Amino acid sequence: MKKILVVLVVITMLFVVSCSTNIHKIGKGAQGGDVISQRQWYAVYGLAPLNTVDTNQMAGDVQDYEIITQQTFVDGLITSILGSFTISCRTVTVKK
Repeated sequence: MKKILVVLVVITMLFVVSCSTNIHKIGKGAQGGDVISQRQWYAVYGLAPLNTVDTNQMAGDVQDYEIITQQTFVDGLITSILGSFTISCRTVTVKK
């Protein structure tokens, strides 16, 4: 019974994590293989940002790039641990 519960929790986490990805194409989208990632931290269940992730600075002088905002598996684990303190996070990635 305990193994079934663990398997169901893991499967549920995978489905929840995969549903929270946003992709924004700027210009023609990513043209190369450069990838820069930073983690955005939130308090009070996402209502108050704790840091600022500047995608313009991450992109630099490039005119064509993609911004991907998602909650990865690692973000889900961090949020599950820090969730009782109302702290959560998301990963912001810029592909050039």
